[in-house]
Amino acid sequence: MNYLYDGSFEGFLTCVHEHFYSAAAGRIARFQENGTDDTESAFQEDMFSEVLNIKTDQQKADKVSDAIKCKMWSRESERIYTAFRSDLPDKEMSLLRYIILGFRRGSQIRLLHTHPDVMPVEQAERKLSCEVHRLCGLIRFSAIEKNILYSKISPDNEVLEFLAPHFIERFHSDPFIIHDEDRNKALFAYDRKWHLADFTAADAEHIKITHSEEEYRALWRRYFEIMPIKERINPKCQRGLMPARYWKNLTEMSIT
Repeated sequence: MNYLYDGSFEGFLTCVHEHFYSAAAGRIARFQENGTDDTESAFQEDMFSEVLNIKTDQQKADKVSDAIKCKMWSRESERIYTAFRSDLPDKEMSLLRYIILGFRRGSQIRLLHTHPDVMPVEQAERKLSCEVHRLCGLIRFSAIEKNILYSKISPDNEVLEFLAPHFIERFHSDPFIIHDEDRNKALFAYDRKWHLADFTAADAEHIKITHSEEEYRALWRRYFEIMPIKERINPKCQRGLMPARYWKNLTEMSIT
């Protein structure tokens, strides 16, 4: 039996519930971004198995979440959620195998670092956490209309909600937007409260930076040009601390 769900974490947990209480999951895949039930692309390797559309059920999701905390370890619930938000390939099935192992081995799972069902999940969690830490220093904000701060990012993982605590603490009551342009989502925050919402490139086109912001950008670019000691420039070290994939959204790296 193959499961098709809506892409939410609660929907995934509902699939896990179905795996244990109904039919074992051959594969789990999410609906396409356009909302269509594209079973052909979702299950190319298993075209002859039955596909079941799973409707998210909060009660079933809560039951699985409680079981993870009870049978495994409370920390594992956080790890599974973090890995779910990562770019781990075929993450639904990787996490399902991780949960099955955890239900068998209990709290011992936190010691099985080299187990083939544990290693990918731990690595995915670590990768997302490292990207969040890195972006906390690399995100550049611009002043737009109504004194709102705006930033555009293209992260490897779904990091917006993990960035929220750091920048809320940093900006306190100042409103800000962090736009994940690859996933068409944005983090909106004001007065220590935040939420995620759809935010497309078309929406971003309406954002206009202030004239003073343009001047600050020019000053920052000029500072970045003249301050380095030319003899000590180390491109390899720079790319290690500030990977090139982030450069397109860094003011100082878009020198004109």
